[in-house]
Amino acid sequence: MNIGVIGLGLIGGSLALAAKKQITACELFGEDQNSDHQKEALDLGLIDHTLGSSNYANMDVIILAIPVDAAIQIALPILDQMNDNALLIDVGSTKSLICNALELHPKRNQFLATHPIAGTEFSGPSSAFATLYKGKAQILCETHKTRPDLFEWAVQWFKNMEMVIQEMDPKEHDQHIAYVSHLSHISSFMLGKTVMEKEKDEKAIFAMAGSGFASTVRLAKSSPAMWTPIFKQNQENILEVLGEYIANLQEFKMLMEQEDYEAIYQKMQQTNAIKTILAGIN
Repeated sequence: MNIGVIGLGLIGGSLALAAKKQITACELFGEDQNSDHQKEALDLGLIDHTLGSSNYANMDVIILAIPVDAAIQIALPILDQMNDNALLIDVGSTKSLICNALELHPKRNQFLATHPIAGTEFSGPSSAFATLYKGKAQILCETHKTRPDLFEWAVQWFKNMEMVIQEMDPKEHDQHIAYVSHLSHISSFMLGKTVMEKEKDEKAIFAMAGSGFASTVRLAKSSPAMWTPIFKQNQENILEVLGEYIANLQEFKMLMEQEDYEAIYQKMQQTNAIKTILAGIN
């Protein structure tokens, strides 16, 4: 089986390693816009060969693991070139636009829209590892539009990786992910920005920063090249979520100004219920 991976960073590289581990007799082909990353992926053994558009027709599976704006641009021409029994899998963080873009393509039934809820703050081929997806959710969208035999193969692979399969409408996915992922990244980036602007003396930051600060700003180390297109594609949902988040911050600030610490205590105690929710997820 020939598997092509476009985008050889954390997500694509980890899928390549997982494929090598889980799929017998497979050859991994890969390409990356960054030529250094492509060479590094070869050197690290993430892939066996380089992939190019001239070779798309020879792939049994192609995985799109690139920024969401780039994925939309190349998904159509890739489907055009793929053979009639191949599967194209997208793993981007937004789903509505790419599903809409491929809606009328004659090979739409050879496309599967997915979003693995996995990652770290690190990027590049060296950050990839085969067990990244173990125990993680795998969101699948519009599965009824994917050819049954191709869909069943993909689901079995995801299960072999010990992923937790969940189906969701693309619009619903984008709404929910704005809360649980996109807002977290925005908050992390802006907290990091706020502290860096206020604390010009970097030594003071490092001296006083504890594990709480480090864990809160961890996501601020994520790739802007990946996250800017995500924010752009999910703008409508993110703006709605930001409005609610900012309203909560403004209320907290008002309670501080009013010295209403009993109300602050109650707000925080109510929010402690998140522990039960997270325990259910884990």
